[in-house]
Amino acid sequence: MSQFPATARNTVNRLPKRAQYDSETIYSILDEGLICHAAFVQEGQPFVIPSLYGRFENNLLLHGAKASRMIRHIQDGGQVSVAVSLLDGLVIARSVFHHSVNYRSVVLFGRGRLVDDKEEKLNFLRVITEHILPGRWADARKPSRKEMNATAVVAITIESATAKIRTGPPGDDEEDYQLPVWAGVLPLRQQVLDPIPDPLLKVDVPVPGYVSGYRRGSGEKGQAS
Repeated sequence: MSQFPATARNTVNRLPKRAQYDSETIYSILDEGLICHAAFVQEGQPFVIPSLYGRFENNLLLHGAKASRMIRHIQDGGQVSVAVSLLDGLVIARSVFHHSVNYRSVVLFGRGRLVDDKEEKLNFLRVITEHILPGRWADARKPSRKEMNATAVVAITIESATAKIRTGPPGDDEEDYQLPVWAGVLPLRQQVLDPIPDPLLKVDVPVPGYVSGYRRGSGEKGQAS
């Protein structure tokens, strides 16, 4: 899919010039993010649940305990909306009204299914793991049968989605450009600090290169689909 259709559900009405519907842009934001927020309604009560995730082709992958309210809702085929946001900078204007942020975000809609095929489930757990920390799946112990039985994986087919992006300097009112007030952009990014070893770690175990060299920035994919 190269373009998600703009429908009443996903069309951006406020500041539509910031909206993008192409799958390349949407997938790139999903692949860079780490945390999503899944929204759904159950018995008339709305919920928003933060979660780690992964992407495989046009599916967003979530995992959790089988008793999880979110997992149960998705595996039953309930509608869900998921948001991922990346904050790139504070936009500092001359007026309070025009302060903003530079950001990249995705809001998607779809329905999910329970992944019960053992090989597919294990592969999707690999995808989620590699999305968070590329290279880790090959090193770490794989899930045991007990752990697999305790974990549910759901795959949400992305039916529609929108990316919304803001870049650039502030947009002040014309008469405010003469004010003696500093304006501009304060860039922000996630910072990777030095790894902290587990106190119970064996002394002869080196830090893997994918940990010491971990980076997650614009254009760097968390995992390959």
